[in-house]
Amino acid sequence: MLDVSIAPAPAPDAPFEDHVEWARAVPAAPSSPAALFTGGLDDTPVDDRLTVDTPEWDYPARAQEVVQRSRGAVLDIGTGDGDFFAGLGPLPKGSAATETGPAFLTARRRLEPLGVDVRRAEPSWTGDVLLPFFDGQFSTVLSRFGPVDPAEVGRVLEPGGTFLTEQVDTRDGIALNRALGVPLGWDPDAVTVDVIADGLVAAGLEIVEATEHVGTRTFRDLSSVLWYLRRAAWQVPELAELGPGAVARHEAGLRALHMYFATGNELVDEAPRILVTARRPF
Repeated sequence: MLDVSIAPAPAPDAPFEDHVEWARAVPAAPSSPAALFTGGLDDTPVDDRLTVDTPEWDYPARAQEVVQRSRGAVLDIGTGDGDFFAGLGPLPKGSAATETGPAFLTARRRLEPLGVDVRRAEPSWTGDVLLPFFDGQFSTVLSRFGPVDPAEVGRVLEPGGTFLTEQVDTRDGIALNRALGVPLGWDPDAVTVDVIADGLVAAGLEIVEATEHVGTRTFRDLSSVLWYLRRAAWQVPELAELGPGAVARHEAGLRALHMYFATGNELVDEAPRILVTARRPF
């Protein structure tokens, strides 16, 4: 539930400084780590001024289904705080999870009492970080928004095993950076449905389903943009803390966007999502 102690956001046409002050004062943590990507922005300070299209699929239901069908242990790559994975239980014996971010210790506390082995590892689509598990150790591998190495997924899956992933297409957010006049800090073609599918096929897996959701994210005032930039720290890293120096350096772009909102406009950004299911042949 939204903290009632948080002051209402300024009106879209309120002074620029009011929006900056409000965004600095709002607590930094979102209601859910996945909220920025899944459209789950209800009960946040910007739930009426920042919206994200919801994909046609239901990843939690899909994940629950593959876990229930799993013949053996399940691996969750990039488990975050572990709450989502724990909610898919009861998890098969020998299940494991990986995480390297600040949530690692939280994930261990949440999952280890359930018998889940939590390890530090975070492969990327272009990286070569090894998963600290044996070949063919898992019947099912999951990854929701966590970067994965297709070759490693294929290695740790047993013959007949299933891989299910929901990913953020790297075209996400390009309109916001363009509006602020800030170059992208990533390759917009790095993660697409074709890149993922091709990588998995190259790793010896068969594609069962590869689906793209052509979604959008809509901002309706500067406060919603600043709130988002604080939480999506990768978007414009210098603005993640909204420090006075960083705001001053980006003031021209921020003020131009503020004037755009103040005259009744919205900023519609790309927010594409990807769902892929693959299987390792027998």
